[in-house]
Amino acid sequence: MVTVIFPAAGRGKRMQAGMNKVFMPLAGVPILVRTLLRYSGCSEIDRMVVVVAAEEVDFVKKILDKIHGLKPYKVVAGGSERQYSVLNGIKSVAGDDDEIILVHDAARPFVSHKIIADTVAAVERYGGGIAAVPAKNTIKVCDENGVVQATPDRASLWEIQTPQGFTRGLLMEANDKATADNFLGTDDASLVERIGHNVHIVRSDYKNIKITTPEDLLIGEAFIQEDDGDISGENKAVMAEINELFKNI
Repeated sequence: MVTVIFPAAGRGKRMQAGMNKVFMPLAGVPILVRTLLRYSGCSEIDRMVVVVAAEEVDFVKKILDKIHGLKPYKVVAGGSERQYSVLNGIKSVAGDDDEIILVHDAARPFVSHKIIADTVAAVERYGGGIAAVPAKNTIKVCDENGVVQATPDRASLWEIQTPQGFTRGLLMEANDKATADNFLGTDDASLVERIGHNVHIVRSDYKNIKITTPEDLLIGEAFIQEDDGDISGENKAVMAEINELFKNI
């Protein structure tokens, strides 16, 4: 069993859109819908959990019911932090410790089927794997005054993306420890790392961007011009209605 958790409860302040960024249309299709359809096209995936703000749950359920071709899914309420939203998503579905849990940013609609499959394979082999690409730019470590303290070797640096995958047992152990220690991590892998478990890199690609700013929308539209095969004729027919509904949430 492979379950994907999509944390989507954030407000996306950097997008300056006045709404949850994953509800915004990207070339006429909401970002969230694009991401869910991408995963629904993968044979490795069994079910999906979309985690949104409590007041959005019923509304999102009604909208997703209009979409054709989605894998089995449920919509649940998130928490005050992304970490808590992911945990709510995991707890909302039954499963054993060997089940594979993938966590994927709802605002990353361009993840390839290969990256998803490779991440699942990494979890099967190692217990945990995360999508990443080599850092392109030189990174500086600075102090609180903006003074450079060190320049890490770029060859050892990776930009981390999603999906991030782990066995359910490992991810729950990591979350339980973080909760007990009142620790908030920057991603799911950081929770697993701190309990001493190795996390393996899954080579991703630079197209797997997170739609965070207005500039990212432009980049995303360019990608879609190359290939928009996830959107069927049936789904294109309901997009105008869905986009109008999302405007009023």
